[in-house]
Amino acid sequence: MRKDLTMEKELKKNLFYNTVWTAFLALFGAIYELFSHGVTSYYMIYAFAVPLIMGVLPYEIMLSINKYPGRKFADIWNTAIATLSVGCVFKGVLEIYGTTNRLIIVYPIAGTILILISFLALQDMFPHNFFAKR
Repeated sequence: MRKDLTMEKELKKNLFYNTVWTAFLALFGAIYELFSHGVTSYYMIYAFAVPLIMGVLPYEIMLSINKYPGRKFADIWNTAIATLSVGCVFKGVLEIYGTTNRLIIVYPIAGTILILISFLALQDMFPHNFFAKR
């Protein structure tokens, strides 16, 4: 029971921080677009959607149905959210500036790898090992 209360507290904290991060990115994108002299980037405009869809919504659902993943999952998942968000902002800045960078591909690749690792960390939640031979 104690572990559930601790994880519930962690999820509420993650929900709060993802909500703040979503609001910050929405405000940052709006201000950046305002001063971009008419040049727009969908990556910058919609960068707030990453923490909203991957952070706020899943954590809200987990809290509402009382399902708490392990701490490893939450930490790796939050790192994936941050990686993808920063990648969107960086890609948006480059598009508005009118240049490209071939290293921008690192962000979606790293974010995808972190998402996969976080799902592997979910394995700790289950009482049996899905990967064991039967």
